[in-house]
Amino acid sequence: MTSIFRIAALVLLAIIVFATLSPIQMRPHMGDPNFERALAYVLFGLTLGLGFPNRVARTTATVVFVAATLEFMQAFDPGRHARISDGSLKALAGICGIVAVQVGLQLARRYWPRRTTSPAE
Repeated sequence: MTSIFRIAALVLLAIIVFATLSPIQMRPHMGDPNFERALAYVLFGLTLGLGFPNRVARTTATVVFVAATLEFMQAFDPGRHARISDGSLKALAGICGIVAVQVGLQLARRYWPRRTTSPAE
């Protein structure tokens, strides 16, 4: 199951890179740009968190690195702008996705522990 989430994280990363670095006219628009940014990175954080559930520090570092790098690269793209506030929003949204996964996993372990013996015994 983690393989599916890892592939989904790569697909989301490709979509995020395209939307971030493509000309503004080619970028998909769903509404408020801050909502779009946050949604994309929350989903990215969720898929990374589910794909790599035991690597919280690495997935967090990956989300922050991707957000910072892509925001920095916008400074070199004519017609785009790089803002610390946008990069911070993206990184925070991705971290929220990872935290949501970790909270969900902790709750699942607490309330639905794995059985160590078979039910027939």
